[in-house]
Amino acid sequence: MKKHYIFLIPCLLFLVLSAEAQRRSDKNPVTYEELYDEPYEINKLFVQFQPIYGELFVTNVNAGFGLEVSYFLKDKMDFRVHARKTYTQQFDLSRDIAEKNSNVENIPNVYNYFELGATYHIKDFDESSKTKMFLYRKSYKGDKWAARVPLNVEIPCKVRKIYGARLGGFYFDTAIDVNRALDSQDKDVSILMNEESGQSLPATITDDNGQEDELTVFSNMSTGGIYVGGSMTWIKNVAVDFDNKYQEGVDDLIFTAFLDLLIAPSVSVDDVIYNGLMYSADEIDTSIIGFRAGLDGKFNRTLSWGYGGEVGVRPGLKGRGFYALVKISFPIYSTNLDNSVEAFGK
Repeated sequence: MKKHYIFLIPCLLFLVLSAEAQRRSDKNPVTYEELYDEPYEINKLFVQFQPIYGELFVTNVNAGFGLEVSYFLKDKMDFRVHARKTYTQQFDLSRDIAEKNSNVENIPNVYNYFELGATYHIKDFDESSKTKMFLYRKSYKGDKWAARVPLNVEIPCKVRKIYGARLGGFYFDTAIDVNRALDSQDKDVSILMNEESGQSLPATITDDNGQEDELTVFSNMSTGGIYVGGSMTWIKNVAVDFDNKYQEGVDDLIFTAFLDLLIAPSVSVDDVIYNGLMYSADEIDTSIIGFRAGLDGKFNRTLSWGYGGEVGVRPGLKGRGFYALVKISFPIYSTNLDNSVEAFGK
């Protein structure tokens, strides 16, 4: 038995050395030539089509599409306009349930969201940094690329940082489940009153079989307000040309993190209409204060893609404001709005 172990030791040693040699065979030093490193030379206008977003909003879970436009005004300010809406009724949960189950006469609204804002660059500067780039060859295709651990290198570069002050406005309208809203406030629909007769909205309804069921009540809410907050943006715009037949390396990410306070002086809940009578929604508690934290990323290219996400509490129904949002932008078209070329005489 010992002879077998003596024979296995050199074999294992050979295999380890061979694997190490193979692992290190493509880790030779790499040289590169810097093509550009200009974090201030980014495009000015970005038009982002968002084919998909998903929003876990306690008041109304929804999904749909959107459009976003942003503009950089030199190194002073940047502006942003955003709008989104649901695909169909089935992707607008409160509206869908209302259409199928509501016992009142209110017509549920389609969920819409609009936002307009600007960021003032309090401090806009650059500093030395590094970026990590993967080494890729044209021969790394299909299974060959999937089966290997990609090599990477660190390249010195400049990173532009922007400390920003944000200010803007927002508006959204949505169908709401009044039963759930009041239940979260330890109330029920009987608290809603007809102001002319003093009659309460009945909490139950009798069906055709004589059985009592809970009155299912849906209404609509519209909320308009402002946001104020701060942001931090990191911009890299560097490209290098590697030797050893590696493809060019590029890092042109524009990444922003932000934190906002949301203030909505206007939170309006529609009165409930039942059997031709109107019942005031004033007893439904609302909140005018909220907050959010989020991030956005995109690339400084003529055609590219981007991403974004937010989490926070919206002004609106008290106790029903939490939301989490994810959105994907594709394609993103961007331009520097400058088609001129300098010319010199011979």
